[in-house]
Formats: sequence, C-alpha cells, structure tokens
Amino acid sequence: MRLRATFLTDGGQSVASVAELLAEHLTPTRRSMDIAIYDLKLDGAPGGKIRRVIQDARARGVAVRLVFNQERARTRPLPPPGFIDYDFLHSLQVDSRAVPGEPDLMHHKYVVSDVGTPDAAVWTGSTNWTDDSWNREENVIVRLTDPGVAAVYQANFEELWESQSVRHSGHEPPTWFELEPALRVRPYFTPARAPKLVHEIAQRVASARRRIRVCSPVVTSGPVLASLAEALGREELNLAGCYDRTQMTEVIYQWSRKPESAWKQHAWETIRAGMRWGAKTSTPYSPGSVHDFMHAKCLIADDTVFVGSFNFSHSGEENAENVLEVESPELADTFVAYVDGLVSRYRLSTGHVEGGDRPTTWDTSSSF
Repeated sequence: MRLRATFLTDGGQSVASVAELLAEHLTPTRRSMDIAIYDLKLDGAPGGKIRRVIQDARARGVAVRLVFNQERARTRPLPPPGFIDYDFLHSLQVDSRAVPGEPDLMHHKYVVSDVGTPDAAVWTGSTNWTDDSWNREENVIVRLTDPGVAAVYQANFEELWESQSVRHSGHEPPTWFELEPALRVRPYFTPARAPKLVHEIAQRVASARRRIRVCSPVVTSGPVLASLAEALGREELNLAGCYDRTQMTEVIYQWSRKPESAWKQHAWETIRAGMRWGAKTSTPYSPGSVHDFMHAKCLIADDTVFVGSFNFSHSGEENAENVLEVESPELADTFVAYVDGLVSRYRLSTGHVEGGDRPTTWDTSSSF
C-alpha cells in the first residue's frame, strides 16, 4: 500500500485512535525523522504515546528534528493563531528550531522519515497535532511511502531548518512521481511555487467536465474564485463544497472594508448561490475555546485531488504550505464521498454529532 488517506470528522473518532495512527506511522522509523508542525498541544495518554514513540526512536539512533511556527501578534484571529506547548515540545528531547510566522506562517503539518531508503515515508495533510484537531475538526491525513516524494519533502525541510524563514522556502520544483500504474502524485510547496500551484488548480477546475468538489475553511484565492465562478456556467458539471461559516463571515467583513476586494465578495456570493454547500458554524476563536473548525483542505476536479495544508486563500499562497496533486480515479471517488458527507451534514445541522471511534481510511490496497 503506497498511499493512504484518512478522513476525520467532528466527533467521528477519538483522540486516542489518531494518536495510535500516528504512532503506527512513526514506529518503524530507523534513520531520520523530520517534523514540520504549526500547532502542537497533546495532552494525557495520547500525548504520552507520541512522546514515547519519539523518545524510543531517539534511543535507537534515529536523528529527530522539528521545526515549528513561532506565532506573531494578531489584530484579528483569522486564521486562528497557532499554538506550541513548549513543555510538551521540550519533553520530546529533540533538536528543534522556530520559524517566525512574520509576516507569513510556517503552516506545514508533515513528517518525512528514513529518506534515502526504500521505506522513506511522508505523513502530511491538514491535521495539526492537537486534541481538537484529532477529535473536533474535519481534517485529512495522507500517508505515503515513496523515496522520491520523501526526498522532495526533506529538501523543503532543510530549507526551513537552515534559513528559519518562510519567505526563503518552497523552491522544490513540482515533479510527478508514479506510485502505482493508476496512481501518481506531484508535491507543491509555497510560497516559492505558489503561482504554479494556484495556476494548476485553476486549470484543473477550468478543464473539469464531470465534477468539482472544494473543501476549505475559507475560499479567497482570486484565481480559484474566478475559475469556480466560470465553472458555474458548465451545465454538465456537478459542483459542491464545504467551508467554515464562522471564518468566512470574518473574511466577508474584511472584504467589506476594502473597496479593492469588492469583486471577490461578488464572486463568492455568486459561487455560494450557484453550488451545493455545507457551512459549519464553528466556535469563534478565543484563547481556551474549543477548536472545532471545518479544517479540511482539498479540491477534486474530475479524477484529480489536491490535498494538503493549503487553504484556498491568498494568505495561503504566502505561507509555507505543502500540497499533493494526486491523479487517481479511486482516490478522487473517496474524497468526493467525504466532501459530500460534509455537505449533507452541515446543510442539515451545525451541531456536534457523536460518532464512532476510528477515522475512515482509504489505501491503494483496499477494494472499492
């Protein structure tokens, strides 16, 4: 199994079950483990499990490094500020470096391990390492095994490690890697490759003929807004999406105060009226509040999936982010089902719903 996608929902899995998933991914590591994380706060037994896995790796000679976002002062809480629990970080006993989130964020949530070996692996997606991210938010986790993809992620990590700068990162050229005959992936990193990424997303939306799904806390990228608005005119397309209503309300307020953003507000209103949407009313951010954001970030155009840490926003283009472009009909079907489930859930209710204990996982060895 070369690629697995795991889908999290609000209340749909326990914190312990996601900790177990991460522990299973990290435990086989034998040579190196490089972690880039935006939000880090794990409490109780799940935090203890991850701490032990990382400390055990160090004890058997694994070189472990970690970069994290150093939060800046905010005038408004959008995006919600990241948080690093320094007591937990120090308890890991690993080499770490801060990347100042000024003016833009170190927004990655990935681990790259054992680069240079056949077992080189990547853990990525939208999911921070916090209790709420694992239990109260919609999120996606992608795990893959491929030496080529892992090498590109490590090159990105090295830029961040050496420069400790968002602006001086993301230069890795987008390159296709074939994982299986019907599965290939292309990693993108921002900010350096943001124009290429946004152009590719807009082109995929523009050329879609059957279906488009978009899932993001906010949708503010100009090219993405424009391409989605144009897609409304193609009657053969099935379009739907999900966003965070609380955060988009804040965006609309900001747009209303900037005359140059009026076209974005008009485009968003057109798109919102012309597509099926789910809109989660999350808890407004405040220190100590529950973080139950609609936090998944993915876009599906026909049989192509874009998934990673990147909000479909202008600020996302300037942050340090990573996205996988994946060509796979089976994976695209599964992402469409996930987004459609969120559309149905948040069209009917914005309340918290209890679910089972395990996240839903897709992998290339599964039957469909």
